[in-house]
Amino acid sequence: MKDAENIIACTPADSAELKQRRLQLATFTEIGKALTSSLDLREILNIVMVKISDLLHPNNWSLLLLDEETNELKFEIVVGKGSEKLKDLRLKVGEGVAGWVALEKKPLLVPDVAEDPRFSSKADRVSNFRTKSIICVPLLIRGKCRGVIELINKDEDGGFSEDDLLILTTLADYTAIAIENAIFFNKVQELTITDDLTKLYNSRFLHSRLEYEVERARRFKYDLSMIFVDLDYFKAVNDTHGHLMGSRLLKEVARLILSLIRNVDMACRYGGDEFLVLMPETSKKNALMVAEKLRSAMKETVFLCDEGINIRLTGSFGVASFPEDAEDKDDLIHLADSAMYRVKNSSRDGVAEA
Repeated sequence: MKDAENIIACTPADSAELKQRRLQLATFTEIGKALTSSLDLREILNIVMVKISDLLHPNNWSLLLLDEETNELKFEIVVGKGSEKLKDLRLKVGEGVAGWVALEKKPLLVPDVAEDPRFSSKADRVSNFRTKSIICVPLLIRGKCRGVIELINKDEDGGFSEDDLLILTTLADYTAIAIENAIFFNKVQELTITDDLTKLYNSRFLHSRLEYEVERARRFKYDLSMIFVDLDYFKAVNDTHGHLMGSRLLKEVARLILSLIRNVDMACRYGGDEFLVLMPETSKKNALMVAEKLRSAMKETVFLCDEGINIRLTGSFGVASFPEDAEDKDDLIHLADSAMYRVKNSSRDGVAEA
């Protein structure tokens, strides 16, 4: 009985600590469930960061992921004052506290940034925010740093503590597992729907998605348009400069196409030097305008400049729409292809419609 009384008659301080421990346990449990219930990276990261906010009460917090191509940290999630201004900011590995943590792969507590030479005011200048204290931890996956989590200025007086750093380090371990799972899943998905060379969608994806888009267009009574593209005299590039340069040229063409279409449009490598652009909720008139823009941009672009080859290139374009021209998905591809071949077999460097 006395033991039970001792448990009940705890001090207010003990009660607050017990409440905090229960919150921590509940948070870890919820994050664990999130890791096993979703492979969507954005969803998991949002859950983790909300729980970090609940536990540690920072004024501002961010999650930065490493861009391996540039070796820079980019702000993937930013919450707090001035956060919108940080979306396009990048930090080099080794730059500032976040960069130091990414480089050294060690957690760091900075009670007063004014006394730490590793601190950089770059983000403060961009966001008009004043950083006083920071805790920052690396996201380590198989010994490699994939990014960092950084918390700035605790709500309560006194700043962050070593206990806060320990909690954040534990949460970062959960987050790293989530990132690894999501990245692996996304890579598997990409292998099944994207072209290895150009990173555009592949023909397998096109046929499965096209059937869905045609049915959707039929149901909601809107136009669905397609642009079929074939590069003119591409074989001559391979014969003159080799297949490696030909492959690099295809990648540059793919980037050009992506830069000139909407996010909702789907660019596919159909095979060889043939490309398709699928355009939901787009009339044939508008698709013809986009095709002409692509044709003009392709003709004006100098390709393979980095290799010192400086190739000029043109393309033959065919446009068809559902339901104006085609009755089904196969008909749509056939009509766009036929229109493209009319250009190919006559003038080249042009646009034709079904």
